[in-house]
Amino acid sequence: MSAETMSADTKTVMLLLFPDVEVLDFAGPFEVFSVAAQNAAPRSIRAMTVAHRQEQLAAVGGLKVVPDHDFASAPQADVLLVPGGRGSRHAVQDEAVLAWLQKQAAGAEIVASICTGALLLGRLGLLDGLRATTHWGAIDLLREIAPRSEVLTETRFVDNGKYLTSAGISAGIDMSLYLVSRLYGARLAAQTAREMEYDWRVRQPG
Repeated sequence: MSAETMSADTKTVMLLLFPDVEVLDFAGPFEVFSVAAQNAAPRSIRAMTVAHRQEQLAAVGGLKVVPDHDFASAPQADVLLVPGGRGSRHAVQDEAVLAWLQKQAAGAEIVASICTGALLLGRLGLLDGLRATTHWGAIDLLREIAPRSEVLTETRFVDNGKYLTSAGISAGIDMSLYLVSRLYGARLAAQTAREMEYDWRVRQPG
């Protein structure tokens, strides 16, 4: 979408990718925002992916994905989504990923993690003083990485305003539908869930 055709009110939804990213962590939220874009005001949402390099990478299970942008070419995100997966354990140590994420997070309206994507936010100190959650299998690790945050269990997602975190994998879909509702209204969120045939029960954040 060119700058000429893009509305001034367009929100750029950017999903970070890295090797061994969990497929549903990014594909679920991407589906939510891309379906919402079809029914929202014209050109009000654009969803895209980004990775360190704009070259094919393998997600969990071997799915091959080519990101829309590399770090150098990516525009500033309005909504920045950080997925998890096995690769998050490497990404949390990758200085290029962390530097890009920190810069993007500073300029974003909303920063939200799915599953163990919370480890990256915790590593940068972005969850300090906030409530957070992650995949049940990484709760202790998040507490270790983000000792200044209150890590919650038994919740699908947590909303701190700018920063949100969700539990594992499919919980990212619930959080994304909640974000559509928060940004564009409950009607569009319900319409999006219906079109996806997703059994969405409206949830309040933890």
